[in-house]
Amino acid sequence: MEHGLLWLPLLVMFFWLAWQGSKEYQKVEAYRAWAEQFERAKYDIYAVLGQKGNNVTWGKPTPKGPVKLKTFSLLDLKEIYLLVDDKKVDLEGIPEKGRCIELEFLFSESTDSVRVPFTEIPLAAEWGKFLQGALESLRKQANQ
Repeated sequence: MEHGLLWLPLLVMFFWLAWQGSKEYQKVEAYRAWAEQFERAKYDIYAVLGQKGNNVTWGKPTPKGPVKLKTFSLLDLKEIYLLVDDKKVDLEGIPEKGRCIELEFLFSESTDSVRVPFTEIPLAAEWGKFLQGALESLRKQANQ
């Protein structure tokens, strides 16, 4: 009897972990279906991000699919910054650690900005470099 009572919390924890794993699997599968429409996409526990042409779409992943989706055009951007713990970081010299990692998109026409959270600094830096390059090539095309 007492052995059964000792194993009961472990059994409960096992079922809870299995349920959490199932929810995460559903999120990834919903993301996979959503991401097919984009040229480039990323998934992590904080946000999904997709880029197609000049448009960037981001939102929050859920088991039923991404929600709170917002889209903006690279043509409307003034600057892209990598923020680690709310401080601007150079995309070439990234820190190894940080608690709050975000890409900040500043718009030309307004003082508003969009902050997309990331779980890993190298992944955020890679996306920042890619989108910065796309933004620069769009500006060169506009000037020609």
